[in-house]
Parts: sequence; C-alpha cells; structure tokens
Amino acid sequence: MLKIIIFVSLFVANTLVSSEYIFKGFDDKFKPDWWQSNIIYQIYVRSFKDSNGDGIGDFNGITEKVDYFKSINVGAVWLSPIFQSPQDDFGYDVSNFKMVDSLFGTMADFDRMRDAFHERDIKVILDFVPNHTSDEHPWFVKSVQRKEPYTNYYVWKDPIISENGTRSPPNNWLGVFNTGSAWEWNEVRQQYYFHAFQVKQPDLNYRCPMVVEEIKNIILFWLGRGVDGFRFDAVNYLYEREDLADEGKSYKIGILDTDYDALVHNHTLDQPETYEMVRVWRELLDDYSTSENKTNFFMVECYSPLNKTMMYYGNETSPGAHFPFNFLFINSFDQQSDAYEVNNMIKSWMLNMPKNKWANWVIGNHDNSRVASRTNPLLVDGLHMLQTLLPGTPITYYADELGVQDTYVRWNQTVDPAGRNVGVLRYTKFSRDPARSPFPWDNSENAGFTNGTKTWLPVNPEYWHENLVQLSKFKSHLRTYRQLSRLRQIPTILKGDLHVYVLSQWVFGFSRSFYDHPTFFIIINFGSEIEKVNIKAARETLPETLKVKISSINSGYVTGNVVSSRYVILRPKAALVLSTAKPNEDDIVSFSEDN
Repeated sequence: MLKIIIFVSLFVANTLVSSEYIFKGFDDKFKPDWWQSNIIYQIYVRSFKDSNGDGIGDFNGITEKVDYFKSINVGAVWLSPIFQSPQDDFGYDVSNFKMVDSLFGTMADFDRMRDAFHERDIKVILDFVPNHTSDEHPWFVKSVQRKEPYTNYYVWKDPIISENGTRSPPNNWLGVFNTGSAWEWNEVRQQYYFHAFQVKQPDLNYRCPMVVEEIKNIILFWLGRGVDGFRFDAVNYLYEREDLADEGKSYKIGILDTDYDALVHNHTLDQPETYEMVRVWRELLDDYSTSENKTNFFMVECYSPLNKTMMYYGNETSPGAHFPFNFLFINSFDQQSDAYEVNNMIKSWMLNMPKNKWANWVIGNHDNSRVASRTNPLLVDGLHMLQTLLPGTPITYYADELGVQDTYVRWNQTVDPAGRNVGVLRYTKFSRDPARSPFPWDNSENAGFTNGTKTWLPVNPEYWHENLVQLSKFKSHLRTYRQLSRLRQIPTILKGDLHVYVLSQWVFGFSRSFYDHPTFFIIINFGSEIEKVNIKAARETLPETLKVKISSINSGYVTGNVVSSRYVILRPKAALVLSTAKPNEDDIVSFSEDN
C-alpha cells in the first residue's frame, strides 16, 4: 500500500527567486523524427568492447553488446572514427575514407554490426572528419608531388624569405595541439602546408571544387552502406582567412607563446564560407533522404561563441545542420555554478535557437574530463535529468550512464598527442586519455573489456565495484538513467511546454507539461547544504501533493513517495522528478523493478 508522506510544517527557508515560460511545446499531431525522439549514445570504439584480445575495442565487441543499448533505451549510436588511419590521433587522421581500419575489423564485421543495430531499430551515426586527412592519404601524397587534380587539395603556401635568406611560415597561426606553428615545411614541394591539428593532419582546401566533390562522394558512399547519419568533426575549422592575416594575441595568463590559446582565432575559425558548406551538406543529405524516403541526419561539432554556433543551424529557407552540439554544460558548468547560471545556460540555448529548430544537450564527450569528475559524482543523476527531460535530444558519452569518473593515466601510459606534445610537466592539463578508459562491464580481470592481458589505456581501478553488473543490482546512476530514458519517451517530455524556475540560489527547477497529460516538475540542488523549497509558490496550479517519479541516488526518496508541493527537503546535490499524477493513476511507465 502506498504511503503518503506530507510534512505538517509549511515554513520554507528559501523564497522563490524567478520563474519563466520559455518554450511552447507542440500539438498532439506532432511526430518527432528519430533523431529528435531518441537518445544518441557516443561509442568510443577503441574503449567499448574488445572481441579478439588485442586490448582495443572493435566492431565484433560492439555487436556482442548490442542488446545493452536496448536495455537503456538508446535509439541511435554515434561511432568514433572507424576509417583506415595510421592512428596518430586515434582515427581523426584518415588515410582512406572508404575503408574501415583493420584494428576494428573488416567491412563485413562493420556490416554485421550495422545490421544488428538496425534489427533492433537503432540508428547508426558515423564520426566524419571533413577538415583534414592523414599525411598518408593518397590525396596528400599526390598533392606533395603536384600531381593533378590533387595539386590544390590542401592549403599550400610559399614561405616568407627574410633579407638574409631565412625561411619562415606564411603567418603566426598556431596548431591546436600546442605544437607551435600550424605550418609545416615540405622539402619535396618546397612549400608549407597548413595543419590546424597535428603535423600529420594536413588541412583540406575547400576552395578547391574537387575537394568539395570528393567529400560529397564519401558521404554518399556511406549513406549507400546503410549509415543513418553523421557527426561532423571540427567543422568550424574548415576555412581560413584567404589573405593569411596574422591572428592577434590573447594575453591569457599561464600559457606559453607556442600554445594554441596564445592567439585569438578569428581568422581560422567560423569563417563565412564554412556556414555555406554546411548548407551544401544539408542539401545533399536532404536530397538523399527524399530519394530513399527516410531521414538522414547530421550534427556538427564547433566549440564556438554562442552566436556563431547558432548560425550552424541555418534558417527555415536555407537549413544547415540538424543541430550544432550544445556544449554549454561542458564549457560553462562547474562546481561553482548555481541555479542562476544553470537557468541562464538553458535559456541562452532555447531562446537563441533560430525559429523551429531543435535543441540538444551534451554533458560529456571524448575530448573532456568525465562529467562525474568535472562536477561532483553525486550530481550525475541531476545532470542526466536535465539532459534527458529538457526539450531536445540528449547525447550520452559511453559509460557516463554508470557515473564513472576519469581514470588517472601516468605519463608512461599516456598516448594522447594532446598530452604527449606538452611533456611530462603539463600533460595532465591537456591529455584526453582519462576520459577514454575501457568500459567496465564486470568485476573480472580488465573489467570484462578484453580477454587479453593488456588494454590500450588502463582500466579504471574502481571497476571492481563500479561496473555494469554490480550497478544493475541496486539503486545506482545506471538505474536512474534507465528510468529517465524510458520517461523521456512519453508525450509530455517529447512535446510539452517548458517552464524554468530559480527556487533558491542553489536549487534549480523546470517543468514539462502537455495538455491533459501529467505534468513533471524536476528540481536539482546544486549546492552543498540541505534546501527546503516551496514548489507550489513557483507554480500555483500544482496540486498540494506530488508523486516522486524518479529520485537521485542520494535523495533519500524512492519512486512512489508523495511529498507536499509546499515543502520539499532536498539534500546537497540531490535531484527529484516529481509528477502530478495521482497515486495508482500514474501508469504511463512502470518502474517497479528500479525502486
């Protein structure tokens, strides 16, 4: 029998600060497309599951675990680069865009994996690298030799020759991976080539029409192999200012003159031509989708100022990407962030999107420290509530659903060029290895990731108790994530209105409502003290009692508890999903196995 718990005292220490209605939902006829209704799950292929004992994840390993994605209600997977590559930057240096790397298996293995996903109605998205290739790509080898039509496939420039005959690069542009100049001299061609990233990653020249056509053909090749969409890497780097003007100094403190952040990159990022190229790709995908009577999707990565990021959406008459990644909760959120800041982050995305565009929410990826380490492990559930229940598409980085933290990687274990380039004294500041360690499947040797003796990166030492098997047995981040992933499939979450509330300096709330469906009210305590909040003061139309639908692991509540809407006690870092549905009537989704 359901116990009803109502606190008699109605005194609330924190008064309402603000509430706003910021998003008008859809009507009942609205049917979201697959990329809108589903969670997109990022698989870092090298680290997901190894099937052959070499310590590196592969296609067959993913295929072994394909049912796991259904168990957490994932509707699309995004695979880190799988193309043939020397692996200087772990696949982001491509030597053949139409072949898969043998590290991961054969093309037949890829096809089996793709089919396994499709049989379970899960879409497959590839990580595509349009900005550059490997210096081992045949295009570059032929471009060095000035063989047509490849002569101008890359950004080649003559040196500056001083009065005493000294050769120097065309300008002061710097490489992203802190290697100094972004120009590399080639003795054979007697010119410099531009590389925004590693020396072994020469930038393609999109002012060459043949390059544009080559990239189109690669996109069509993979669409023809049954791929459902793409994530376009580092799109804001596509074009550089044609006159090669020097970039100004940033005057940031604590960096070296050769560090990328020493300059302001207004000449090498987000150039006007880049937005036009994104629109060209969208037109290509839309034409293919029309011909095949299905939706092919693409999202773009750009760590750009918000106003420039929004431009990657395009507009109603000339659409760009389906969406650019929303990195606000990676770039702007930390342990100092309070409810006001969270409120502003959400509003800044929702209110700045072009008309009729779709939001997305990212809290982790392969280039940043894991969310549990960047913020606080106890906040993982609350951030997943934000990510999955706000209007838009959630994008989950592999194993974040478990709440795993960064793995410390010693200097002699470091493999990421971003870390190795700066040396032993500074590598921990730049290395991305800690967020890329193998998925912890169980408590067996190497966390069940491989039956080999060595893994390409060390397994997190917490794997003995923080693994999929163990976390499935009791209240955990994983079980909370499963609850959230099911809840977001209902009409209120997919189609409903959004209100946001600052309930105190440290407690943020938002509600989702849709016609006569139950309303959901989500509250999160970002602070370090117990908070007592009056939700009804924020939204007077709420009933006197609300039902706990989902609770964070540290909340002290369980599914089915009923609380007074005038008095909710929230522990530090705790979060709740509350429902207006009456006891015994809330039968939308059954969570009994997760209580």
